[in-house]
Parts: sequence; C-alpha cells; structure tokens
Amino acid sequence: MSKWMSMLGGVLLCTIGAAAALQSPDLITGIETVKLHDGRNGTPTWFLPRVCMVPQKSGSLALMVLQTIVGSDYYGPVHWRESRDLGKSWSAPQLVPGLGREPYKDDIESAVSDVNLTYHARTNTVIGIGEIVYYRGGKYFPEQPPRYPVYVVRDANGKWSERRKLEWDDPRASAIFAAGSAQTVVLPNGDVIVPISFRAQERTDFSVTTLQYGYDGKALKLKHVGSTLVNTVKRGLLEPQLIKYGGRFLLTIRAEDNAGYVSSSADGLQWTPPQAWQWDDGTALTMSTTQQHWLTHSDGWYLVYTRKAEANANVMRWRAPLYLAQVNPKTLRLMRATERTVFPLIGDGLNDPTNVAHYGNFHVNEVNQHESWILSGEVIPSNFRGDLWMARVRWNKPNRLALR
Repeated sequence: MSKWMSMLGGVLLCTIGAAAALQSPDLITGIETVKLHDGRNGTPTWFLPRVCMVPQKSGSLALMVLQTIVGSDYYGPVHWRESRDLGKSWSAPQLVPGLGREPYKDDIESAVSDVNLTYHARTNTVIGIGEIVYYRGGKYFPEQPPRYPVYVVRDANGKWSERRKLEWDDPRASAIFAAGSAQTVVLPNGDVIVPISFRAQERTDFSVTTLQYGYDGKALKLKHVGSTLVNTVKRGLLEPQLIKYGGRFLLTIRAEDNAGYVSSSADGLQWTPPQAWQWDDGTALTMSTTQQHWLTHSDGWYLVYTRKAEANANVMRWRAPLYLAQVNPKTLRLMRATERTVFPLIGDGLNDPTNVAHYGNFHVNEVNQHESWILSGEVIPSNFRGDLWMARVRWNKPNRLALR
C-alpha cells in the first residue's frame, strides 16, 4: 500500500443489467497509488498518460502514450512505452512516428496533443486519436488556425502508421473540432463511435455530438453524425466521454457554468438533453471546466471527476483532489456514500494554491477482471513540474467486462 493510501486510509456490455449496479453499492476494495516517474525534482514532467490493454499470446500488453509539458498547453512530441507485467515496470519512452511537430507556416509549428488509445479487437490494431495544436515561438497562442483531430494506427506487429486527419467536413466546425482525450466505443460490427466537441469561427461556445466511423484496420470512414448538444455559457460543452453500458450509451461532458453534464442515448447518436451531475439527494456538484471520465465494472459504473470542496476552494478549477463515485443507473446521479479519493490534495489549497498539484488531465482504463487503472500526470502551476501517478482500483468481484 502506498504512502498516499496510508494517508487517506461490444456484446457483453449489452447483457449486463442496470439492476445489478443497485445490488452492489460499492464494488471497490481499495485504491493503491503508485508513482511511475519523479518529475518534481527537475526531470521531465510527463503529462497526458493514457493506456490501453493489448491482448498477446503471452498475456496482455499495457501500451501507454504520454508527452512532456513545460508550460500552459505547451507539450512535447507524443511518446509510447509498454509494460508486460501489469504496470510493475515500463519500457523507456520512444517517439510515436507522425505525432511530433511539423512546420505549418511562417514561425508557426503544428503539433499533436491529447492522444487516447482504443484497442480494436476485430482488426487487432490500436487506434490513437489526438488533436492538432499550434505553437509560435515555443508557446501556445490564442489565435489558433483551424484545428482538427488526427489519428494513427498501431498494427499487430507494433508498427505505427502515418498521421491522418479524422474526417468530418462541416461548417459548424470551421474553427475547431476536437476528439482529444476522448473515451470511444467500438461496436460489435467493428464501427467506432467518437465523441467530439466543435465550434464555428463566428462562435465562442462549443457544442457536442458523436460521429460513427467504419474502420478496416487502417482508416476511419465517417458513416453517421449524431444529434447536437448545446450550452451557450462561456465556452459551452467540451471534451465529451463515451461509454456503452447496460444496453445504452452515456456521455459525460465538461462545461463552464460550474457544472458537468450527463446525457444518454439508445444508439450512440441521438442524445437526451444533458442533465447536470447531482448527488443521489438531488444536490448539485459544483464543477469547473475539467474533464470527467467513466470507470466501468460489470456490476456497476463510476464517474471519476474533480469538484469544489472545502479544502480546495482556491485551487484553479478545483483540480485536486481527484474523486470517484458510483452512478445510480436509474437516476444517473452519483451515490454520495460511495465517493472515494483517488489522488489527494497535496499542499494548501486555501493559502498556497499555486503549489498544489493538479490532476485534471487524467485517464481511466480496464486492465483485467481484478483491477482497473487511473493515470494522471501532476502539474504544479508555479513551476509546471509534477510526478506521474497510477492508481490501481481493486474490485471485490470479477469484472466481466475484461473478458470482452
């Protein structure tokens, strides 16, 4: 058990009924945190870690992508590394071909950020989807040229493809459409549904939808576009995350009106009006423009999130601690009694908030029947340093989703 813990003491999916979740109010036996890299002492700060499990004849391979950070939204090239012993040891980071920086025009470079990995069983490939970002003079700048998602494919032999643009030609996305950091869903027929946020040049608020792509192991081809979800407050709706559970699809969505949102769908394309995340008693959670992600088990599912609390009142966007809580499948509210801290607030969130490490850019993945992982690269705002952390979420009964 780590020091932190001592301190704080798709076919199968359709067969799992929501009632089972209510019968198991808490499926977690414990959360063990493990430091994967020391970045607080001047070594590179690794950021945006994302993992997917790749089946092998000798057992599952954990494949990770990650990149360094040295300033606000200023990232190094995307790297990959792997573990063959369930995360106990990792290979040295290596560059992902095609996901580095390239000249754009004049003194502007294009780069790739926020890559997430999806294993595609039918073709035995891994799809890595990220998004283009532009830098000038070694910094992010607000007047960005049009931005769009890109993807690479890793084949069964470990070879990465060239970078491709994710297809969607729609005037409503003339400024940007983004799929970075997104949890996607692979359908039984091999199609991939990708949640996106987008906006036009003349707007300041983003909207959200889902795009369904056919996939042949090499290229993603657009087939269907979902309904649109809108919120006009500030930058609107951002960074949607998708799962399929109990025969329905669910989105959790970042927003800028002190709330996060959840929406459901029968087909992954037509969405219900978003409802703000609430506790089971109807009390709203106070959130601030930060991702949430889904953590799934065959007998219930969880939201992983940040929120306002007494000790973090002055931390930017309340990005520490990182929490999780189980979702009530009937009401789509969080069961407050199941809330746990994944990564705690380290430091003084009231009087010295710029030296509190943030966990807002984290990710979640299933590993096997007995555990799932949550990974986060810390960032301390005062110096942009931070450690790389993994939390092993241990289940008290086998997670049948891992048998897919």
